[in-house]
Amino acid sequence: MVVIMREYTYQWNVEDDEPTLKITKSSFGSFQWCPRKYEFSYIERLPQDTTEAMIKGTAVHNSREDFFDVFDVKKAENMSNDELVDYNMGLHPIDGYTDIYRNISVFEANRFMEAKQANKLDSYLPVINEVKLDAELFIPQDLNPKCVLERDYTVHLQGIIDRMFIEDGAYIPIELKTGPWKDYKRTGMRKELSFYKLLVDNAPDKILEEAGIDRNIPITHWGWYYPVSNYIETEPVKQTSINAVMRGITQLIKAYEDKHNGGEQFPTKYYFKTCQHCSFMPICDAAQSEVW
Repeated sequence: MVVIMREYTYQWNVEDDEPTLKITKSSFGSFQWCPRKYEFSYIERLPQDTTEAMIKGTAVHNSREDFFDVFDVKKAENMSNDELVDYNMGLHPIDGYTDIYRNISVFEANRFMEAKQANKLDSYLPVINEVKLDAELFIPQDLNPKCVLERDYTVHLQGIIDRMFIEDGAYIPIELKTGPWKDYKRTGMRKELSFYKLLVDNAPDKILEEAGIDRNIPITHWGWYYPVSNYIETEPVKQTSINAVMRGITQLIKAYEDKHNGGEQFPTKYYFKTCQHCSFMPICDAAQSEVW
């Protein structure tokens, strides 16, 4: 069975049914952060500076994926906790992020021992590990009463789910973050996980099957892991967060509509503490007017 989906793009014309608007977790997050930055990055495709945070994020995400690809449950089954920590460390690369890998290795050793004691080693490894999904999502014209669109739309969602575990007959996607944990990040994390749930819920059966995901198994919880802070949190799925993402998508579409109709550029959200780290600050009119 071949999955036929419409073409998709960030350089989208609101009058066209194809290609549709492409939305990833990163592009959606960029628009939420600052619509003008989204326009620079995704529509105009201007290059951004590579930061240390980006380099670290890529390295740790890659090592996390590799860790689960090579972890041997049978080999680890008879190890002590200390031996497990050493074994886990040996599965990570030798680079500048050893402290993070040490935190992860201790965390995974403890999690493995807990699974062993509970006789749940069969669910220790994730059921998916860095899997890309595509889906089409229908957006009704009046989905957001505060942002009514010109018509109904279908958009293309695309994203890579870090990992998804299964527990008590339900899936639990867990997002990895390489920065420090702060309580104010909880709202943003819920939106990121909401995006993943929308992806899984709307992906064609064939794409889910190829990814090893069973549509009949629900996502009832989600979570996030911040190894720098030794912090992990899981909670039941929140429909209010999913609704917030849906409303945010209508705002993104509306920005394209407004620009198409001759309105202003994608609006700028200026805040010096964050804007000073933006690659586009030198060419952002709003930022320059605030500076001067």
